[in-house]
Amino acid sequence: MPDTKNNLFLFEAIELRAELDARLKTLEALLPEARENRDRFAFRRDDAERLRPVASFDVAECRAEIAALESKKRKLNNAIQRANFERRITVGSEEMSLAEALDLRKSINQRIGELTSQVREAAYERIVYKEERDIVEPPDRDFGEVRQALEEKRRLFRDLNRRLRAVAFEVIVEFRDEP
Repeated sequence: MPDTKNNLFLFEAIELRAELDARLKTLEALLPEARENRDRFAFRRDDAERLRPVASFDVAECRAEIAALESKKRKLNNAIQRANFERRITVGSEEMSLAEALDLRKSINQRIGELTSQVREAAYERIVYKEERDIVEPPDRDFGEVRQALEEKRRLFRDLNRRLRAVAFEVIVEFRDEP
């Protein structure tokens, strides 16, 4: 907890959001309709078998807890988004919000995937065997250039990731975690 108001650091808020997701998933799996949907796809011999909640499990209480957790998660998400838009960081020579930096990281990661495929393609020539001779088709792109571009994107991704992680330990999210 970073301040006297018990607000969370960004990394704590992200961890809490993941915990809330897990708790919601568990509770939603306990609901009768979730069980019915799950059983609909399973082969069952005994259709007469029915289940009823144990005495210590109350479906209405479970639904109320789900509603409370969903509300808490929505408020937490809004607080995280607000912090992401308000805080600015410098990436290269450009200053941007955390939200923009997260989008940039996503697009860089996508580009790394594309370049990885391209470097695999650029590493080999295609040889088409004909009756009397072989036809060699060079790759569309130069292997060295593609590999260099891939390494540059990987370094940029690593640097951006490190900056984002460091900021997550500095930024305060205006959200109090009550037990």
